[in-house]
Amino acid sequence: MPSLDCKKLLSGKFISRRNKEKLIESFFLINGVIVIVILAGIFILLVKNALPAFKEVNFAHFFTAPIWNPDAYEQPTYGILPMLASSLMVTLGSLVVAVPLGVGTAAYLSDVASPRVREIAKPAVEVLAGIPSVVVGFLGIVLLGPVLARLTGTYGGLTALNGSVLLAVMALPTIISLSEDALSAVPRSYEEASLALGASRWQTVIKVKIPAAASGILAACMLGMGRAIGETMTVLMATGNSAEFPRGFLGSVKTMTSTIAIELGEVAYYTTHFHMLFAVGLLLFLITFVINLVSDIVFHKHTQVQG
Repeated sequence: MPSLDCKKLLSGKFISRRNKEKLIESFFLINGVIVIVILAGIFILLVKNALPAFKEVNFAHFFTAPIWNPDAYEQPTYGILPMLASSLMVTLGSLVVAVPLGVGTAAYLSDVASPRVREIAKPAVEVLAGIPSVVVGFLGIVLLGPVLARLTGTYGGLTALNGSVLLAVMALPTIISLSEDALSAVPRSYEEASLALGASRWQTVIKVKIPAAASGILAACMLGMGRAIGETMTVLMATGNSAEFPRGFLGSVKTMTSTIAIELGEVAYYTTHFHMLFAVGLLLFLITFVINLVSDIVFHKHTQVQG
C-alpha cells in the first residue's frame, strides 16, 4: 500500500509538472502570436494609407524625382530620392565609424580585457544602449556640432557627418554585444590550436577568431544598421533637415524618418501629402524589416555552425 501511495504521488507530481510546462508553452506561444499580429497590423495600416497616394502620384516618379516639395502651390512634388539617399548616406557613414570601433571593442572584451575590466565595461555598454535618442541629438547640437563646424568650416556643424557620428554611437551597443557573443561562441580549440602553432594572441584574434565568427559579426553589423536607419530624433536634431539632394557629408540632409516626424503632425488628414508620408513610412518599414530578417537568418546560421 505505501508503494502504491508513492506511485500516485509521483504520478501526480509528474502530471502537475507537465501541466505547468504546457501552460508556460502556451503563454510563450500566445506572446509570439500577439507580436506577429501587431507586426501584420502595422504593415496593413501602412499599406492601407499609402496606396491612395499612388492614385494621384506616379509610382516611378515617387522613386526617381529629385525633389520633395509638397507645399508647392501649383504642382506639389513628391520625390523620395533625396530622403532615401540621405538616409542611406547617414547610415553607411555611421557604419564606417561604428563597425571597426564596435568589433575592436568586442575583440578586446572577449580576448584581452581582464575580468575586472570586463565587469566594468559591459554594464557601461548596456547603459550606452539606454541613453534616449533625444539626449544624443542634444549632445550633437551643443558639443559635437560646434567641434565639427570649426574643423570643417561649416556653419553650425549640423551636417550628415554629425548625424553619422551620433548614429554610430547609438549603433555601438548592438554591434559590441552581439559581436562579443559571436567571438565567445568560437570553439576554444581554434584558439588553442593557433597558439600551439606559435601565433600570438593578437594574430589568433585577427586571423582565426574573427574569421570564424564572421557571420555572427556580420549579423551584428546589420542589426546596428537597422537601428541607425530607423532612428528619428537624433537625425532630426543634428543633420540640418535640408530637403535638397545630399551633396556630401559636410552638407545638410533630411532623412525619411525626420521627414515623417516633421510633417505628419501638421498635414491635413487624407490628403495626397498625408498618404505620401505613409508611403515613405511603408518603404522605411520594408527596408528595416529586410535588414533585420537577413541579419536574423545570418545569425541563426552562425549559431548552428558553432553548435
